[in-house]
Amino acid sequence: MMASASVRDLVGVGIGPANLSLAALAQPLAGLDAVFFEQRRGFEWHPGLLIEGARLQVPFLADLVSLADPTSRWSFLNHLRARERLFPFYFSERPHILRAEYEGYCRWVAERLPSLRFGHQVDAVRWNPRAELFEVDFGQVDAGGGVEALGRVRTRNVVLGVGTEPYVPEPLRPLVGAPEVAVCHAADYLEHRERMLAARHVTVVGAGQSGAEVFLDLLRHRPVGRERLHWVARTEAFAPMEYSKLGLEHFTPDYAGYFHGLEESVRDRLLPSQWRLHKGIDAGTIASVQEELYRRAVAGGWPDVVLTPGVRVRTAGWLSGSRVELHLEHVEQGVRTCLATDAVVLATGFRERPVGSLLRSLDPYVCRDAAGRPRVDAGYRMVLAREVAATGCAVYVQNGEAHAHGVGAPDLGMTAWRSATILNGVTGGEPYPLPRRTAFTSFGLRERVVPGVPSTRGAAAVALTPLVDGV
Repeated sequence: MMASASVRDLVGVGIGPANLSLAALAQPLAGLDAVFFEQRRGFEWHPGLLIEGARLQVPFLADLVSLADPTSRWSFLNHLRARERLFPFYFSERPHILRAEYEGYCRWVAERLPSLRFGHQVDAVRWNPRAELFEVDFGQVDAGGGVEALGRVRTRNVVLGVGTEPYVPEPLRPLVGAPEVAVCHAADYLEHRERMLAARHVTVVGAGQSGAEVFLDLLRHRPVGRERLHWVARTEAFAPMEYSKLGLEHFTPDYAGYFHGLEESVRDRLLPSQWRLHKGIDAGTIASVQEELYRRAVAGGWPDVVLTPGVRVRTAGWLSGSRVELHLEHVEQGVRTCLATDAVVLATGFRERPVGSLLRSLDPYVCRDAAGRPRVDAGYRMVLAREVAATGCAVYVQNGEAHAHGVGAPDLGMTAWRSATILNGVTGGEPYPLPRRTAFTSFGLRERVVPGVPSTRGAAAVALTPLVDGV
């Protein structure tokens, strides 16, 4: 295997929005030698969910760079300027841009950054104790999907940005990919859309944003009075996402720092309870679903649609031919029933992509929490053994640290700030000065001071007078 003679400052693994942001912010930093590998042959961002009319749930300022450097040439506004769309965008008065437009913007950036290596698969990351450097083995992906070993690069820092992957609950896994039945994850919806629209009866499982968008698209394109749609979800309601102004402060660096400072058991208990902060449905999408249902009710009576929250899928299988049978249980009523359907879309979300095989050689150096997950410090570095940490080399994590940093980990609004934090750590300086405070809310009574991480309170913070317990 050919080894690179030079030593890189940073090697990024994966090129989704997180590492694309890092590459964009790294590009103008003189003297920083960075390269990013991605096994796909070009940039893609949830292509199966680029449904016509679907919008981001964050404003356009949550682009790759603006919340760290609004003057960057890689901003969304500069993309509009280059495409001569600034004035139309200005008059549209829609800060939440189309999802397809966001992907187009990311492609525009990706096509112009020389540090990106698409069609390159990273096979292993290891620590070389003699050289006191990381070694990254990679290969080139050919047109048929095969991988040819290509080389090895040495680096002081590795940034993991491998993203998430579609999650399919255990009872439904035997159905996915079986040619006999029309079952797909929402991540692949557009690829299977025509087959879903042609099916006699379709069931959507899952009540997050993707489930709502898929259900709405199916509803809009099926005949009035003959919709034949089921929408079931385990959550107790088709609930709107928390979108109040102060509620959104959970997606700030201040909250990430507060969450990181909690005890591990508290974080693990807290994170699932916050599902409405990031797994609910945009209120506008809920309104569009209700309006479409009402329009159809006016045109031809109650539509042939069943929406039932509070339902879990116990088991699933296929009947004779291509029909699917779902065994359902209502969580609150305890009632069980069977639903026969011709097609199923699984809007069952995404999970962090496992990196165990990629980091297997690093495993002896990785410090883990009680649940076996890699510990991640306040600066997004994996906590590694002392002999590695003492060299100043580090492995950083992007969008794989929700257990340590909270609900903001996958949020696009945190992308630029996290990238700037990582670059400040890699360079040992402050090429991107970060604000000392980002939220009006003070999330705790005790502030944790972490070296190198901005304080959530100013120097003139007023000391609190202790109260009697229980008051």
